[in-house]
Amino acid sequence: MKDGLAVIVVGVDGTQPSLNAFAWAAGLARREHARLLLVYVEQLNNPAYWSGVSVSGVREAAEAYADELRLDATRYLDPIGVPWEVVHMTGDAARGLEAAAEQAGADCIVVGRSRHGKVPRALITDAARPVVVVP
Repeated sequence: MKDGLAVIVVGVDGTQPSLNAFAWAAGLARREHARLLLVYVEQLNNPAYWSGVSVSGVREAAEAYADELRLDATRYLDPIGVPWEVVHMTGDAARGLEAAAEQAGADCIVVGRSRHGKVPRALITDAARPVVVVP
């Protein structure tokens, strides 16, 4: 049994707060010798999903971001010895992060502080594990 953190989930979506959370979680994972699970939840509240006009374009953009995330993880995490995995899912961000954390047996969830604060607030209220909110 490991003393300390074994798995850390970090929510990523390409915004500056999520990049800050990614950097902070990467440092924590390196220090703790933990696995980092980068979770990108493609939210279904995008207007394109409701109009049907450019759903394929939205899907392609989301897949492109997930691919970019894998490249960034390879570039930044591999050299510092942090094992990682990218999880791309659709749905509500807070629920998706908690579900990914539950499935992975994560010790904590790291998210960036957003302007509206919906995801951090929902996680702090409902998560079954510690939540770190990074400015």
